[in-house]
Order: sequence, then structure tokens, then C-alpha cells
Amino acid sequence: MKKNKVMVIGLDCAEPSLVFDKWRNELPNLRKLMESGVHARMRSCDPPITVPAWASMMTGKDPGQLGIYGFRNRGSHRYSDIRIVDSTALEEPTVWDLLGKHGLQSIVMGVPPSYPPKPVRGHLISCFLTPDRSVPYTWPKSLARELEEQVGEYRFDVARFRTDRVDELLEDIRQMTRIRFAAARWLIQNKPWNFFVMVEIGVDRMHHAFWHFMDERHVLHRPSPHKDAIFDYYRLVDGEIGELLSLVPPETRVFVVSDHGAKRMDGGFCINEWLIREGYLRLKKIPEKPVPLTPDMVDWEHTKAWGYGGYYGRLCINVKGREPQGTVPKSEYESFRNRLIRQLKELVDDQGRPLNTKVFKPSKRYRRVRNIPPDLFIYFGDLYWRSVGSVGHGKLHLRENDTGPDGANHDYDGIFISAPNHPAPGGKRLPRIHLMDVAPTILHQFGIPPLKGMQGKVIPL
Repeated sequence: MKKNKVMVIGLDCAEPSLVFDKWRNELPNLRKLMESGVHARMRSCDPPITVPAWASMMTGKDPGQLGIYGFRNRGSHRYSDIRIVDSTALEEPTVWDLLGKHGLQSIVMGVPPSYPPKPVRGHLISCFLTPDRSVPYTWPKSLARELEEQVGEYRFDVARFRTDRVDELLEDIRQMTRIRFAAARWLIQNKPWNFFVMVEIGVDRMHHAFWHFMDERHVLHRPSPHKDAIFDYYRLVDGEIGELLSLVPPETRVFVVSDHGAKRMDGGFCINEWLIREGYLRLKKIPEKPVPLTPDMVDWEHTKAWGYGGYYGRLCINVKGREPQGTVPKSEYESFRNRLIRQLKELVDDQGRPLNTKVFKPSKRYRRVRNIPPDLFIYFGDLYWRSVGSVGHGKLHLRENDTGPDGANHDYDGIFISAPNHPAPGGKRLPRIHLMDVAPTILHQFGIPPLKGMQGKVIPL
């Protein structure tokens, strides 16, 4: 077994069109890595959502195998049993779990889902799902005190990224990022490691909060002093990466990756309003103003389906004998599901144009389906539109997110860059790869074969 050093810098939501093309020459440290190694667009998992995507990347298994389909999973078939996913939901071994079995030390920072912290051979700081610093958030537990003596109050995330107070938010994100990279520098200089991985959530927050200021094609675009906020933030991150790499041995193999990309958000499609109009969802009383849909509002005996909001749509069918007050007989389940797919694909936008909506069944996309997935996954407008779960709007299309200001939606492709930490012949752009290729590629750096069940392939570096 080889004992190389491998460093993975994860930039949640980093967008390939910005890094590889638009701002390539303005990001000297990322450009240097691209010119010394390889880079590629990296297809995310389905759905391209932070928690399942990082879990999938670090295990080499798809969300169906993991049984993790978003930030929230159905815990049972009861209508109200929706649970926030945390590290206890991740039962498959991660890269660092496998390296630990070979006696290799890891430093893990902020990789979702890693709260509550699990034991690791090395050191771990939990992810943005951590409630606050009052709970144990490191492994070992004593690391938190050591860390804060060095960098001050550690930051898991910004308090609220959907806000109109963008000046405060901008400073908050930049400060969080500086603290997190300061923590990374201290860890790699003071703790033993063969494998280091960190995830910076700030890129994602910047895209959601500032994309519409940057993108002149955005429906909410207007002249703003924050037009270059995302660009300036990418330059900040590039500088932090440069400082980090200056502390790392030249023989280290470096990876810079993102779990998914980003694109402008053209609006929100009200999934439950549509189900009501089609006669599939009945409420006891139609609300007079927009409110989140809660189970107590639904007339379940006359409801066939309901949905959830988010960057993608999740639709659940009220199946007789499965849900507490199911109405759709199991014998009619597939024909009803197929009818919904046809109807959803025929949806139009607020101008009457085809919405180009993608719909898939879990069993058609995953090698295995664990836990309780939605009956249908929906990408409204090919992910240019988000799913709006609230009701009481009186219309199907919204220009804005119902949970607060948001200018971006997730896109299918993230970034992949890999290079040695020294100048070398390179600069090759690879064909599109898949994020499940990352885990077997990292293991290959240590001479360890992929684990049975991993779907990815070793990427030629």
C-alpha cells in the first residue's frame, strides 16, 4: 500500500462554466492546478443536492444505495414523519473509514452529513448541519477546544442566506470562509494526516444570494453594487486555496471538487397548487394566503398525491395499505404514476411555453432503493425552476422562492480538478466524469481497490 498524501478541497456548488471558462485567468491557483493536471465537468447524483451528493461522492454509491434522497427523508409512511438527514443515516463506509482500516490518518472538515461526529482514525469537524457550537462537533471531542484556541469561534454556516440584508450576509460569508480556511491551515500543520478533505459551504450560499445580481438573463436582475460579489468571492477562495497549498508537500495529490453546479432560477412551480387543480390533492380549507402545507390541512381520504418544495420536486402517492389513509389501490399504482409523469412533462411556464420538465422513478435511476424515496423525482424546467411546496398562492408559477430570496438553482454538473502540488505537464480537459468516480480514484492513490458496490471508475489522472 502506498502512503501518499491526498488533499480534497470541496467547494459546495462551484460552477464549472465560471471556474473553467469565464474566470479561469482570474483564479491563478485553480488555473495552476488545471495546467498541472486534469479537469472535467463532473455529473452530480440524482438529485443534485448537497447532502446526498457529498455522501455519494465519498462512498462511491448512489443515493438509492445510501437511502438518502435530500436534506429530508421520509422516516416512515406516516404523513408527518419527515426527518432531517444526519450522519446516523449514512451507513455505508466513507473513503476515510476505508483508509482508517488500512492504518491511514484522516482530517475531515465539514463534509455533509457528518453531524453528529462519528469516530474516525484522525480528526473530524462536523458539517453545516451542526446546530451550533454548544453540541459536540468534533472527533475527538477535545479537538473543538484546541481548534477554537487557534481560530476563535468556528463557523459551520451563515445564520440565514435567504435574506434581503445582503451587505451583512456578504461579510458574514466571507468571514466564515476565512475562519474555515484558517482552521484547515492549523489542522494540516498540527495534526497527522494522509488524507485531508474539507467542504466550504460559502460558494453555495453566494450563488443563492447573489446570482441574480450577476446574471443579466435572470428574471430578477437589476443594476446592483453586488454585481461582482460572486466573482470577488471566487477570488477570495482561490487565494485561500493558494495559502493552503503553500503548506502542503509537493508530492501531495490535490483534488478540487464540487457536489453540483448552479444556474439561474427562472421561478418556482407550485407543485401542490397543481395537484389541487388536477383533483389529486384536497385540502380541508383553501388558505387565504401562502402557507406551508402541513399534514393536518389535508383531506387524506380524498387525496391521491402530495408534494414537497425544494430545488427539485418530490411527489408522494397516497397508496392504499401503505399510507395511513391511502386512496390509490396498489393495483392502480403504476398506471397512476405513469399518468402523473405524462402530465408533469406536459407542463408549461407562465408564458405558455413548454417547461421541459424531467421526471423519473427511483427504481429506474438507482442500483438499489433503500428507505423511503418519493414516488417521483421532478426537475421542473430542467432545474431552471424550483419546486414550491406551499399552498394558498392561487397560481402555479412564482417569480421568487417561497422560503426567501434566492437567485440560483442547482445544476447537474460540478467541477473536478486534480493535480500534483507542484508544476507539471498537464492541462488536459477530460470528458465528463461522475461524482461517484471520486471515491475509487482517491483509494487508488493509496493502492487500495474500490469497495464492492462502489459504482465509480478510477479517473485517469
